[in-house]
Amino acid sequence: MPEPTKKAVSAFIKKPKSQTVEVGATVVFEAETEKADAKVRWQKDTKDIGAIEKYAISAEGNKHSLTINNTAAEDAVGYAVIAGGSKVKFELKIKEAEAKAPAKVAAKAPPAEIPPDAAVPSTDAPPAAPADAPADAPSGAPANNSTDAPVAPATNSETNGHGPETGGHDSLPENHQPDTRQDLTGLFSEKPQSGEVTVGENIIFVAKVCGESLLKKPTVRWFKGKWMDLASKSGKHLQLKEHYDRSTKTYTFEMHIVAAKANFAGGYRCEVSSRDKFDSCNFDLTVHEARAVEGFDIRAAFRRTTDGGDDSGELDFSALLKKSMVQVSSEPDVDVWEILSHAPASEYEKIAFQYGITDLRGMLKRLKKMKKEEKKSGAAFLKKLDPAYQIEKGHKIKLQIEVANPDAEVKWLKNGQEIQPTGRYIFESVGNKRFLTINNCSLADDAAYTCVVGEEKSFTELFVKEPPVLIVRNLEDQMVMKGERVELECEVSEEGAQVKWMKDGVELTRDEALKYRFKKDGCKHILIINEATKEDCGHYLVKTNGGQSMAELMVQEKELEVYQSIADLTVKAKDEAVFKCEVSDENVKGIWYKNGVEVKADARTHITHIGRIHKLTIDDVRPEDEGDYTFVPEGYAFNLSAKLNFLEVKIDFVPRQDPPKIHLDCMGRTSDSTILVVAGNKLRLDVPITGDPAPTVVWTKGEKVLTDSGGRVHVESTKGHCIFTIEGTERQDEGVYSVIVRNPAGEDTADINVKVVDVPDPPQAPRILSVGEDSCVVQWDPPLFDGGQPVIGYVLERKKKKSFRWMRLNFDPYKETTYEAKRMIEGMTYEMRVYAVNAIGMSRPSAASEPFVPIAPSSEPIGLCVDDISDTTISLKWRTPEKVGSAGIDGYGVEYCKEGTDEWIPAFEGLTERTSVIIRDLPTGEKMQFRVRAFNVAGPSPPASLPQAVTIREIMQRPKIWIPRNLRQTLIKKVGETINLVIPFQGKPRPKVTWLKNGEPIDPKQVSVRNSDTDSILFIRRSERKDSGVYELQVQIENVEDKANVTIQIVDLPGPPLNLKVADVWGFNVALEWKPPKDNGNCDIIGYTIQKADKKTMEWYTVFEQYRRTNCVVSDLIMGNEYVFRVFAINMVGLSPEPCPSKDSAYIQKTGIVYKPPNYKEHDFSEAPKFTHPLVNRSVISGYNATLSCSVRGIPKPKITWYKNKMDISNEAKYRMFSKQGVLTLEIRKPCPFDGGVYMCKAVNASGEDIVECKLEVRPQISKDDLKK
Repeated sequence: MPEPTKKAVSAFIKKPKSQTVEVGATVVFEAETEKADAKVRWQKDTKDIGAIEKYAISAEGNKHSLTINNTAAEDAVGYAVIAGGSKVKFELKIKEAEAKAPAKVAAKAPPAEIPPDAAVPSTDAPPAAPADAPADAPSGAPANNSTDAPVAPATNSETNGHGPETGGHDSLPENHQPDTRQDLTGLFSEKPQSGEVTVGENIIFVAKVCGESLLKKPTVRWFKGKWMDLASKSGKHLQLKEHYDRSTKTYTFEMHIVAAKANFAGGYRCEVSSRDKFDSCNFDLTVHEARAVEGFDIRAAFRRTTDGGDDSGELDFSALLKKSMVQVSSEPDVDVWEILSHAPASEYEKIAFQYGITDLRGMLKRLKKMKKEEKKSGAAFLKKLDPAYQIEKGHKIKLQIEVANPDAEVKWLKNGQEIQPTGRYIFESVGNKRFLTINNCSLADDAAYTCVVGEEKSFTELFVKEPPVLIVRNLEDQMVMKGERVELECEVSEEGAQVKWMKDGVELTRDEALKYRFKKDGCKHILIINEATKEDCGHYLVKTNGGQSMAELMVQEKELEVYQSIADLTVKAKDEAVFKCEVSDENVKGIWYKNGVEVKADARTHITHIGRIHKLTIDDVRPEDEGDYTFVPEGYAFNLSAKLNFLEVKIDFVPRQDPPKIHLDCMGRTSDSTILVVAGNKLRLDVPITGDPAPTVVWTKGEKVLTDSGGRVHVESTKGHCIFTIEGTERQDEGVYSVIVRNPAGEDTADINVKVVDVPDPPQAPRILSVGEDSCVVQWDPPLFDGGQPVIGYVLERKKKKSFRWMRLNFDPYKETTYEAKRMIEGMTYEMRVYAVNAIGMSRPSAASEPFVPIAPSSEPIGLCVDDISDTTISLKWRTPEKVGSAGIDGYGVEYCKEGTDEWIPAFEGLTERTSVIIRDLPTGEKMQFRVRAFNVAGPSPPASLPQAVTIREIMQRPKIWIPRNLRQTLIKKVGETINLVIPFQGKPRPKVTWLKNGEPIDPKQVSVRNSDTDSILFIRRSERKDSGVYELQVQIENVEDKANVTIQIVDLPGPPLNLKVADVWGFNVALEWKPPKDNGNCDIIGYTIQKADKKTMEWYTVFEQYRRTNCVVSDLIMGNEYVFRVFAINMVGLSPEPCPSKDSAYIQKTGIVYKPPNYKEHDFSEAPKFTHPLVNRSVISGYNATLSCSVRGIPKPKITWYKNKMDISNEAKYRMFSKQGVLTLEIRKPCPFDGGVYMCKAVNASGEDIVECKLEVRPQISKDDLKK
């Protein structure tokens, strides 16, 4: 179909409308444009209208009009007005002034019966056209002669633009030449329009195509309905015509419908194509029933139209189609057909006389034909096709109908075209049933199918469903940082499959900003999100026609971690001060501030950023450099601060000594005086002291004196300060530290309480308390050690079992120890873990929980039915529920109860994994109810029950043996091979099974038999010749039995031939004779192998193989040598174990004359291949091996190749090729109708080639039941 065009803004504010006028009247069409200076053109039937006497065109401002004077029938066509890019179409319809009476009135009609308002006929008026006037009637005569019915836009040649126009193209001014531009989106310059017609009349549909832009003639096809191609229906009632106008370069295509019938009504379609262009148009045909004029006597149609001849008995019904205005009779309507059909034959003459019927014989003949048609109609089908069928792609479907006549011929149509039998389409006829089998359905088989029996049809539609595309690998939950790239990946079962991506139920598309990108890599489908933001959080779903997968994406703001903070510095003049910090992100930049003012780099100040380390270096420190320094990372709302102290060196001369003094604000062991340090950080105690002379400093912890030993502990003393540092504090560093200062003037002591705090220990492994369809409840125990700070909450994470990506469930600490996790995918296996959080930070994760699966109970089992029943047992079977879930089903529980009670009793303990069960020990004759439920981790499903109670009672079934197809012919086995015959049968109760061999009971020592309820197995471990014979199986239930025979032939190697003797010796030749072997191995001898040996060497050489006669001549023997001979017999098993040697030897005499061979020119024995026996056309039955044979000669030995339908089949496993002594055989194993066709054998050697071919027909098998029917 052409693509729809965008609707443009119209240039008209008032458009002309279609009008209907009488012949000879004047009609005016008016239009108004938006712009006053718009150029307007008027067209008639796509051709520009010039200013001539018949047409008057006027324009005043934005008002335009077209006046048509003295309208005639040829003016009833389509018109258009064009302004700029807008084109408006309208129509002019012509109706005659009034219906006129015929020129001559029937002589018998009285004048009073003529209507008073009937116009008096004019003597020069043309006669009315008959009802069956041809479609190409002269100009002015419409195809349908109904005077008051509206004329269809395409009912005659003038209506479609083929009639004469007033003024041709040559008479038009240059600026009024026809407009050849197309306002349509496709190829049509004029599309066929819908029309109406009365039964028996004609109508024409016209389509025009502009050929200016086409390189060759376009192709047009006419359709009825959806599929029926009308090209094959051309004939009496349908004619397709076309012609080409070179002046306008327009192709015109016409469809003529002649003598329309009621069943012609419906929708039609016209399609046109040219190379890569295509267009189509739909239109409708309405067919009205012919109506008799009021007062018209239908009995007038039953009068003869001829006086004699072969057709004198036929009736002329043309009078029924003519509409006369003369009233013949004022009597009430009488249905003579109804009277005749119910009257006895003796009353026919009386009825004919009563109603004035003169042609009684013709009327009775017509009545008889109508009765046959009534009897025939509607009786062809006993069962029709269903309205629609559905099948999966690649499967087989069988369409079935039943016909009333078993001998009726049936045709099958696909989209209106007849189906020919092939390997994919198989026709079957069984009694009055007809089957159409379609093998390996493809999308091309999605069509409308029709079964035709005689004139009746049965319709159906076949919908081919593509197999579902499954998701092999599901999406995984992801948690990313803001700004990172996200890739959600899944894998489906088929390459090129279409998938749909959705976020929170809204379909995702490729937007202009390339926010989302979709990537395909074979079976993998990837959704790529560039620079994830918080708005991208949500659930993402990938969906196919066979499943879906969901994953959650969480986007977290980046958190900058400080690995090393800047520390306070105290430096002397001229020294170097270095502030250093380390953060987690090496891409983060920062700004340094001094007392709130940004620090700029200069000759003394250096700012560096290397990786994650930021440094501020100040050379040659001065007093003005003292102050508070701050580092602020860009994009983060925190800072790092430290203080630079300038130490000014002064020399004071103190005449006296001062005792040492420790200046601390936090001394003692109260909580306010305790110094907290985070484990792993550096502990630096900078204690101000005074004293003169400078005191000595000792640091102790308990009884232990702490010294600077080069490890983690550093002790440093400067003037006015004593500094104690521990690098990377640990939990054992916690305690009370004492500092003692001494000088000659005295000493001072201070205690400092240090507490090391850390993150808490990980909690214990969480426990899953319960699961739901998409949720679970998890519980855990608090950590054993809280890190020195109270636990403020917990953070939980989950992941899919086979994934390595954990997804956080909460960002704010959760205070309770029980949590309900939601928004999980049913059937997916998950694990949970927990973090403990205190004021210091987050602990290490706990151990993962036991894997769990969120699931819900499955739906009820489907298809519960009774498979078998006896007096005390019942066998039930069912299918798995439609909704199972990924966790599967643990088993099924079966219960029963007596009818009328609610006490359900389990049929067995526990659950069964099978979908069938046998319940035993039931009360005979009771009515019982049964139900089945499916169980999984979530519990039982709703029950599936039988629709009604079942009576426990055995059902009698006649015994019947089903012989396998391979056992219907003789079974041939070699000696020593195993024989295992499985013969299925039916019958209830369990029948008695008996085996006989050649009419006698079998020997249980040699033959083993095992019987079951449904089959019998005959087993011979090592077969012997004596096991050959006819085995008879008897199945008996009371007095009813069934029998079947199986013939077994055990074959062995043959014995040696008998009495091999030398019959004659002459020249270089020896004649041999022998007799067939006494033991042929229980099968036919297929040939002999003859060998010779020189007595000197006794080396045996084969002379003939597969030789069929019992005498031969051995030639080309060497003069002077003595020969002996031996012969082997050959059957289908192989060569005889022992040969038959010749009793006498043959001596080749020397002549005594020196023979000088003549010098002959070497003869060329090469010969082109030639088939001496051709292939013969064959017809075989499907399922039985077939062979094709021919013979060929040629030197050197030609190469043989077999073909089927010109395709090489040498490497096909279904075929076996043999070549023996020039006889070529092709064996086709168990052919089916698909193997039918033309087979060709080709022989090629260096001298030439030759071919021979034949046709093979494979007929379907006919079962015994079909033959009985």
